[in-house]
Amino acid sequence: MIRLEDTSGTAVAAAIAAERHRQGSPTTGMVLTLLILASEEHQEEATSAAVHAARQHPMRIITVIPRQSGHEERPKLDALVFVGGDEGPGEIAILRLRGSLAEHAGSVVIPLLLPDTPIVAFWPGDAPADPSRDPIGRHASRRITDIASGHGRPPLELLLERAETYSPGDTDLAWTRLTAWRTVLAGSLDALPQPEVTSVSIEAGPDLPTGRLLAAWLGLRLQCRVSIDEVDSRHIESVVLATADGPIEVRRTDADRGADSQRDSPANRLPDRWQNATFARPGSPTTGIMLPIRGLDELLAEELRHLGPDDEYGDVLAAFLQSPSM
Repeated sequence: MIRLEDTSGTAVAAAIAAERHRQGSPTTGMVLTLLILASEEHQEEATSAAVHAARQHPMRIITVIPRQSGHEERPKLDALVFVGGDEGPGEIAILRLRGSLAEHAGSVVIPLLLPDTPIVAFWPGDAPADPSRDPIGRHASRRITDIASGHGRPPLELLLERAETYSPGDTDLAWTRLTAWRTVLAGSLDALPQPEVTSVSIEAGPDLPTGRLLAAWLGLRLQCRVSIDEVDSRHIESVVLATADGPIEVRRTDADRGADSQRDSPANRLPDRWQNATFARPGSPTTGIMLPIRGLDELLAEELRHLGPDDEYGDVLAAFLQSPSM
């Protein structure tokens, strides 16, 4: 660990380069720069999740922590730097910005951006209303937010804000958490000869962003009516696709309805956490399936596998805007 006090972005970049040179390992293996803008409350778990994701995607992780305590405090940048070693294959710079410097994070990080590599911005807590216009977001080709972390604001209000300000390159972890449900439902239709879905019914917890996104996705892809029945849960509980041959149903069977799997702690690194579910379709017996509950590191790793715009997410947000009360 290298500690730098009252420093600059240029000095931090020089410290990383010097440590790489000392270790005899070049930076050419870095595939991207990840900018994390976080409060003290979120920075540790977000940085830890990014370190685990870096085992799949070697990267430079820059965690920016604005600490606004009034303009009377002298502008100051303190930094911690880690290169390789036990912290993984990437590089980490944790920057604490004090005083008026906290309002100029975009300028501070410029010397630390790796040349000729994609830049991804991630807000693990509160995010700007329009990430693409944020001083940090302007640097990035991908911008990752997490509706579930928006303190003090209703999740559906935040989802509507994400939809209204969407720009290609935006994504939210509420969408990433749907991957397992989307995979199972798409596979259920592929297994049937030309199934025609006439309607869809979803049971989900009230004001659950993942439930609304799933409804918008199914309505968009199947071009049929989709309804959401609110139940006492923090999960998506079931999805029923009505067809002429009978219903196709995926239903969660875990009894812990009060357990919150929509905002998993990165400390709970998975792969051993699952939701039990059943899958039923016409002409076949009901079978048991397992839906993974993934931690923040796995969600980040999925998003970092494709660094271009997620056009399907954009289409789903547009569909949600047409019927946000679905």
